[in-house]
Amino acid sequence: QVQLVESGGGLVQPGGSLRLSCTASGFKMDYYVIGWFRQAPGKDREGISCISGDDGTIYYVDSVKGRFTISRDRAKNTVHLQMNSLKPEDTAVYYCAAVPLSYTVQTMCAAPPSGFWGQGTQVTVSS
Repeated sequence: QVQLVESGGGLVQPGGSLRLSCTASGFKMDYYVIGWFRQAPGKDREGISCISGDDGTIYYVDSVKGRFTISRDRAKNTVHLQMNSLKPEDTAVYYCAAVPLSYTVQTMCAAPPSGFWGQGTQVTVSS
């Protein structure tokens, strides 16, 4: 059964850090582009960081550059998103998704694609 499961969300104060994880089962991430998306209340879902499973090419949206780091653990079939210097505007439900390698990291992050999606994890940045 194909599944993506996100974990690591929670409540954090501004300036704090969280590490999200996306673990896949039923398929090998090496053969997919994996992306992190987020959706705040009343807003569209946006791609924030994507990584290619084969060569590790990475993309970040400007709003998270220098604060967020995406990485992969091939042995655990998991992609992480380390989020530092969190701001209230980072509050959202965070989702991971997987699409075939026919996508580039830019095209995947440009718009939520069809493909495999996780159920999401809530991140709330508030004092």
